[in-house]
Amino acid sequence: MRLPFFSPNPIKTPLFHLFFISSSPRSNSVNSSRFFSTRRSSLPRMAIPPKLASSSYSSIATTAAGSIEEGLAGKFWVKFRRETVFAMYTPFVVCLAAGNLKIETFRHYIAQDFHFLKAFAHAYELAEECADDDDDAKLAISKLRKGVLEELKMHNLFVQEWGIDPSKDGAINSATVKYTDFLLATASGKVEGVKGPGKLATPFERTKVAAYTLGAMTPCMRLYAFLAKELQALIDSEDGSHPYQKWFDNYSSEGFQASALQTEDLLDKLSVPLTGEELDIIEKLYHQAMKLEIEFFNVQPLAQSTVVPLTKEHNPVEDRLVIFSDFDLTCTIVDSSAILAEIAIVTAPKSDQAQPENQIARMSSAELRNTWGLLSGQYTEEYEQCIESILPSEKVEFNYEVLCKAIEQLSDFEQKANSRVIESGVLKGLNLEDIKRAGERLILQDGCTSFFKKIVKNENLNANIHVLSYCWCADLIRSAFSSGGLDVLNIHANEFSFEDSISTGEIIKKVESPIDKVQSFNNILKSYSTDKKNLTVYIGDSVGDLLCLLQADVGIVIGSSSSLRRVGGQFGVSFLPLYPGLIKKQKECVKESSSKWKGQSGTLYTVSGWAEIHAFILGW
Repeated sequence: MRLPFFSPNPIKTPLFHLFFISSSPRSNSVNSSRFFSTRRSSLPRMAIPPKLASSSYSSIATTAAGSIEEGLAGKFWVKFRRETVFAMYTPFVVCLAAGNLKIETFRHYIAQDFHFLKAFAHAYELAEECADDDDDAKLAISKLRKGVLEELKMHNLFVQEWGIDPSKDGAINSATVKYTDFLLATASGKVEGVKGPGKLATPFERTKVAAYTLGAMTPCMRLYAFLAKELQALIDSEDGSHPYQKWFDNYSSEGFQASALQTEDLLDKLSVPLTGEELDIIEKLYHQAMKLEIEFFNVQPLAQSTVVPLTKEHNPVEDRLVIFSDFDLTCTIVDSSAILAEIAIVTAPKSDQAQPENQIARMSSAELRNTWGLLSGQYTEEYEQCIESILPSEKVEFNYEVLCKAIEQLSDFEQKANSRVIESGVLKGLNLEDIKRAGERLILQDGCTSFFKKIVKNENLNANIHVLSYCWCADLIRSAFSSGGLDVLNIHANEFSFEDSISTGEIIKKVESPIDKVQSFNNILKSYSTDKKNLTVYIGDSVGDLLCLLQADVGIVIGSSSSLRRVGGQFGVSFLPLYPGLIKKQKECVKESSSKWKGQSGTLYTVSGWAEIHAFILGW
């Protein structure tokens, strides 16, 4: 159970409050299909706040010096942070960071990168020709081009050290050709909606092409600078024996980091006089370059076992992938109890309003708000007391059975809290249609829906998705996913009891507690045939998910619940950021065999958002 937002929720504190704004009948008649039914319900228009930028991408969002949001380049870097995550999680980059990338693969990469850098230098040359002669930009581009020429010299050192011959180490591959063609076409003015290179009559038109060229080149510079810094941090504690240390040293160096910043600053400067439409073109070029960079990493040949993506070695004939996920604040950015509470309050009669005799008697809106506040306050106080009572005085070694015994006390507390809510009558009189429409308007975490869709649409994957939730009303969950085209998910949650589509205030109890969740988890797995091997992943964010997270082969924690880490930590559970965890797993990989995942290991993996989950499990 999660009580509404009237006081901070110790298990899951909502990111913001959900508000309902009363509308006049006239305003309700405008585009009313987007909101709640005006025929069957009195529920007014629902105002859903815009999606919030996830603070979990802080390392990406603060890469550039100063306030990254100030300039165009910084805004694009933050906007396309998802692509940055996918680049980090490519098998090539993971193996490179782990230090067990086969030398043959690295040689091939250097040979391909050699072709790419030559195109990069040529693109700078073309951009320099387009820049205004009296402008500092021309000098800056010239300086950046010289930096690329220096990078080519560095590649010559790699060539000598690793015995690489670009002319013999494989022909230029399709991804490299695609990327270099894109760069040179942009630098030549061959951009959709832009005049050809021979028709650039004015200096301003030529400067625009220089801006477009920087738009296509900047993401590569920033991505390499970012990856090198991130990966360097992961290997700093090693003894200096990393085979690709020189690669990290080069791209994490002050010189290269400065060049990346200079490229961004130059893009910002060249973009100042451009129109909104022209800035849109730069954004598309920036995004396309990011995607091409991911493809460039992805096509590097790997003749070795890798831990990413998780489904790489998945054989649908022999294996079954089972994805389990919590709902509230794992999939959503608002807790469902807050939504149900607010629906109840805004649709309740006023204290002086007579209620029809043939309808379920309800509290007034004022009484409801007061009662919800009392229930929430009591829940908060008693929850903290319950947590304190189950925590060992000192940190203990991880033991799943011992943890289960402790969590049973929390389960008893949750069930009693649910009974109080039912007895209070606060859930009486909610219209099923209103609940469904609230679900349709519910904002899910960025990347959650696309991840589930990718799994559902892949018929060859042999994967199943189960949502396990304390939510009081499964109809809210079903409508939230069905609005995104996900009607086939398996929902395991409580249900409201309805009479003529109006809630009676009773809850059909199915999943009330952490123990209920883990029992559902185990029962689902038992229901599958034994002819296939199950690989299980559980995604959750709270103490209520702890047992399932640990029971799964891979337990992934999303968000930053302090109570989850507090309880888990005292019971010996380790919380490891997923990416460093994967690097460690990759180091353990041996020939012909990948490192196995196993439940009840006592280690959970933390992520910043659904992009990491998608990149880890499915890849690009």
